[in-house]
Amino acid sequence: MVDRIFKKTAFSSVYQKYMIPVSNEIMKLVLCYVKEKTNGRPLEMAVDVGCGSGRYTLPLAPHFKKVLGIDHSESQINLAKQCNSAGNVSYMVAPAEKLPLEDASVDLVTAALAAHWFTVDKFTHEAVRVLKTRGCLALHATYPNTELEYKDLSHDLNVVMSEMWDTLLRYNDDRAHHLFSQYQTIYQAVPLNNKDWIRNIPANIQMSLPDIIGMIQSFYMYQLFREKDVKGAEQFLIQTEKRFREILGEEADSARLKVHVKHCCVLACKH
Repeated sequence: MVDRIFKKTAFSSVYQKYMIPVSNEIMKLVLCYVKEKTNGRPLEMAVDVGCGSGRYTLPLAPHFKKVLGIDHSESQINLAKQCNSAGNVSYMVAPAEKLPLEDASVDLVTAALAAHWFTVDKFTHEAVRVLKTRGCLALHATYPNTELEYKDLSHDLNVVMSEMWDTLLRYNDDRAHHLFSQYQTIYQAVPLNNKDWIRNIPANIQMSLPDIIGMIQSFYMYQLFREKDVKGAEQFLIQTEKRFREILGEEADSARLKVHVKHCCVLACKH
């Protein structure tokens, strides 16, 4: 069911516009790990699996000779191609469980906010197959919880956020257990001995109220809610925004709220 949502053109646009921004902390962590494990050799090829619209694909471009983004959703790939600003980045529609790449041909296989949707065992074995010796695997996501901070209103704002999550989690997908374990299950599935599991990586983002409402729409759980009950989902969104506005008062349109998110990351190296 979730796979179908990611293939919708309208959702691809919402996801591209409002999803939690790329984490510079995660990008730095991944790139430092790759450079350390590859002993400074020239980095030829990176593959971003489940790349979506290319949000985490493009930041790889300055560090590799070639970068390939792969996704099962044609609408996401079409959007990625439209947003492509790097000559060494290309995109293709393909499944994560059958990568269209030769054995031992890739320096980095990465998946950002995506590995939990794959058939994990098949994907991780495919990733190991295409990695060169000392090639790296990097899988990361955000923990499905967010907290808001704004002046002395943080508590009241987070009461609304908590209730928002309570509602959306009714439309949870079984595969999201990977997220709630902060990728422990995915770490355990990686068939490499040299691996690390890093949790609770903090990131703080400044967002306006419209950005936060857009972010809620970019969550797949909201989209599942909307598929089952369009009017109910729309009313839920309207009421959530109304409650935020009541708390923020006259500052609702001008406030820049600090959004606290936590990332988790699995890193591994093939020997």
